Amino acid sequence: MADLKTTPSAPSSGSKPKASRRRWPVRLASWAWVLFGFVVILFLVYPFLVSTNFMFLFGKSPSLSDLENPKVEQASEIYTSDGVLIGKYFRENRSPVPLSKMSPVLIKALIATEDVRFYEHSGIDLQAVIGGVFSSVRGEKRGGSTITQQLAKNLYKIRRQQSRGALGYIPVVSTIVAKTKEWLTAVDLEKRYTKEEILRMYLNTVEYGSSAFGIKVAAKTFFNTSPDSLRPEQAAVLVGVLNNPTAYNPKFHPAAALRRRNVVLDRMAQAKVLPAAEIKALKATPIVLDYHVEKHIDGPDTYFRSAISQYVDAWCDSTGHDMYRDGLKIYLTIDSRMQAHAEQALHERMKALQRSFDNFWRNKGKNPWVDEHGDEIPDFILTQMKRTESYKSLANHYKNQPQRLDSALNAKRAMKVFTWKHDDNDTTLVMSPLDSLAYYKHFLQSGMMTMDPFTGQIKAWVGGLDYRFFKYDHVKQGKRQAGSTFKPFVYLTALDNGYTPCDRIRDQRVTINYVENGKPMEWKPDNVTREYTGINMTLRHAMARSVNSVTAQLTEKVGWENVAKYAHKVGITSPLLPVPSIGLGSAGDVSVYEMVDAYSTFMNSGFRSDPRLVTRIEDRNGNVIQQFDPVQHRAIPAETAWLMTYMLRGGMEEPGGTSQALWDYPDLWHNDNQIGGKTGTTSNYSDGWYMGMTKDLMTGVWVGGEDRSIHFTGSQQGEGGRTALPIFGKFMEKVYKDKDLGYTYGHFPQPANKISKKYSCISESEPRRRAEAVDTIAADNLLEQMNSGGKVPDSLRGR
Repeated sequence: MADLKTTPSAPSSGSKPKASRRRWPVRLASWAWVLFGFVVILFLVYPFLVSTNFMFLFGKSPSLSDLENPKVEQASEIYTSDGVLIGKYFRENRSPVPLSKMSPVLIKALIATEDVRFYEHSGIDLQAVIGGVFSSVRGEKRGGSTITQQLAKNLYKIRRQQSRGALGYIPVVSTIVAKTKEWLTAVDLEKRYTKEEILRMYLNTVEYGSSAFGIKVAAKTFFNTSPDSLRPEQAAVLVGVLNNPTAYNPKFHPAAALRRRNVVLDRMAQAKVLPAAEIKALKATPIVLDYHVEKHIDGPDTYFRSAISQYVDAWCDSTGHDMYRDGLKIYLTIDSRMQAHAEQALHERMKALQRSFDNFWRNKGKNPWVDEHGDEIPDFILTQMKRTESYKSLANHYKNQPQRLDSALNAKRAMKVFTWKHDDNDTTLVMSPLDSLAYYKHFLQSGMMTMDPFTGQIKAWVGGLDYRFFKYDHVKQGKRQAGSTFKPFVYLTALDNGYTPCDRIRDQRVTINYVENGKPMEWKPDNVTREYTGINMTLRHAMARSVNSVTAQLTEKVGWENVAKYAHKVGITSPLLPVPSIGLGSAGDVSVYEMVDAYSTFMNSGFRSDPRLVTRIEDRNGNVIQQFDPVQHRAIPAETAWLMTYMLRGGMEEPGGTSQALWDYPDLWHNDNQIGGKTGTTSNYSDGWYMGMTKDLMTGVWVGGEDRSIHFTGSQQGEGGRTALPIFGKFMEKVYKDKDLGYTYGHFPQPANKISKKYSCISESEPRRRAEAVDTIAADNLLEQMNSGGKVPDSLRGR
């Protein structure tokens, strides 16, 4: 056998050389080190990339300034001049309180439930994070966020749209980026704030449901208490809702809220916040709420709220502030005590007047909506209904279906309505929309405003009977003919153009010829009694007794165009027709707000002060941002202004003055007190007015129906001296009795300079008080002309 030689076999095509196999572990290790290095670098660099929003990939993170001065949305608060909080404006209702004003058990319950190692970590609880990861793998839902992380998310809205970068729109990646921001922000917060400060910020910023943000609002919303008075079971409810403010809201999901509360109580037991026996007893108790949700505009319903909103909104637009977010403190000129006195006086009088009004029309056997002949207007309610938004909505819904529309208008249901019969002014009645409208049309309405004439500060504003049921504001929004309260502007025009209070004009029938729209016209104004004394009256006496014939003659002498000009000078802003009847208050509609403004010019030495509702605005820390000082400008000479106050005192001091019903209010007349004023009544007694002044205050009152066709039909019930004047009398009695307000009896100020015109011409031969004259309303021969088919000037229609 031949010897065989052994030779190395060739490597197969599928195997690697031994040298290559030996080098592979080395390469793998190298790649591992590279990967490890990359991870380390990424770990070190990634936070920097996120915090700097590298290439706009990660979105904005809180800046150093944001961290040191966090801007939390906070409700703006409205305070009266005497420091009473009467309302708030907010999107997120939040009123921060210090930690010392919070119940200790609340803080312990929060830590036990949300972050048991709160005092041990520096913003991130790694143990909780790892536990959360393993829980997620097992399909369990368990959060790993610390209180500080939750604060970061809530305080800086890290997950909102504005904070997203390009990566924020990629699922999973967006969550990782957001979590990273929360961790980074939490660590920064821990560096800059103490644990106590973090707890305070957290409890003051987190949402508790029912539009309650912050523990103070939450405690009030759910339990009508304060944070420092929360009982353990109440604190457990509020801590429990933090996990899901909607799902665990005790008002709307009581069973879920109860289960969640008991979970919190168990956590409190584990943390030994309370003894186990006490926890067991608390878990057996039901959740007892005292629930009250604050609206975005919270506080008592008041008629001046819209005026404040408009004013402050305009100010915010010009200064870059936000009334619903910035936690402003808005201080009003309104005095809460005077406001209460005004509301009470108006309600007392209107309740009695409504009873008289109802009896008056019940005895006549008809509804109070009547034409100039006193006949009830047919289909009045249906006509009025067709003007409402609710009717228009129903008509559109039941288009071409008149029977269904009629059924909807007559469908009865229970509804809460206004009434004078109960102290809370409401009751529930079953009625249809048409019934409801007819019910409300029976009510007389009123508006009242009081102002300090020297500063323009509005001290009281009552726009109606009850804002819950009557939203229409009869102080500024409503405008009606002023009747005889407009006459002083005629006498103002005269005094500023050479006349004196002692000049005389005879009370006699007069005919005034004028041209309207190119046509010759004739006007024969009447006194309401159709009687003329023939007395050559002083201007003061004529204005005090509100004599139409004298006012009409004086208007012709000074020029009706000039009367309109002077009325606008002193404060009337509504359009006025320059026609002969302007002096009788029938040339345009005006508001209580305008009339008070205009009359105040007389008292303020001829300076017109812009009416003010706001005195100052502070930031959330109490720093004054802006002070609103009086804005005044001279409208008329000081001598003319003083003479006008003297003329207006004539209503009380001249024999037969129309203000003399004020003698029936004895508490007005201590220490030889002086009061001036003017009554006013319009045709058919549709409007009753009283403008009353003391040495300190100017007040305007209007009374009338919602529509001009709703009114009394005689002077004994419907003239301004009997409808509006008593409200002023009652109000001023209450003001004088309230010694804390500081308003005292006394004389009007003496003129600062010598009065050059003769003014002292009171008739001493007649007693100071006698039966007051009926307020001579803006009545003339129009009704006679209308009844006889005569031509009535266009400018004098509709009075």
